Amino acid sequence: MASLESAVKPERRIHVVQGENYVSGDDDVVLSTILGSCVAACMRDPVAGVGGLNHFLLPGNADSVATADSTRYGVHAMELLVNNLLKQGARRDRLESKLFGGANLMRGMTDVGAMNAAFAEDFLRKEGIRNVGGSLLGERGRRIQFWPRSGRARQVLLGDEGRVAFERERIVTPPPVATSGGLELF
Repeated sequence: MASLESAVKPERRIHVVQGENYVSGDDDVVLSTILGSCVAACMRDPVAGVGGLNHFLLPGNADSVATADSTRYGVHAMELLVNNLLKQGARRDRLESKLFGGANLMRGMTDVGAMNAAFAEDFLRKEGIRNVGGSLLGERGRRIQFWPRSGRARQVLLGDEGRVAFERERIVTPPPVATSGGLELF
């Protein structure tokens, strides 16, 4: 007789980074990501038993998808996730979603997190996808785990040390490059 320990299949952990999405219907898959001002949608079709997670940096608009970095934008990331779920047998009318992220980690700067959260909620409403939970806004980063087949999600809030990790989310415009004939003052 096999022991209970050997009968339990270990989980396959898949980390989803900025600009990516992953879809699965496997019982042993758990998707994870770490969010600051970014937002992740954990979406699934409970009847088809398939779900997925995305991670986007900026809300974006219709013009954003034409850029080389379009996967960083919510409008593109959400469409990709929905389309990948549909390819795996999901139906749009059965989709449900949990949204996470959108924190304001850098006071005094544009609240990109709030814009991401508002975009994601608006996207779900316009697409007729049920928003069944999650956690948006606040001032702390989050580590998210999502079991796509069951729809179970877990959030762990990060402490102040998480702020340091999210400094790279700050959008910095590079200084203009001097053209010929430019003048440099000391």
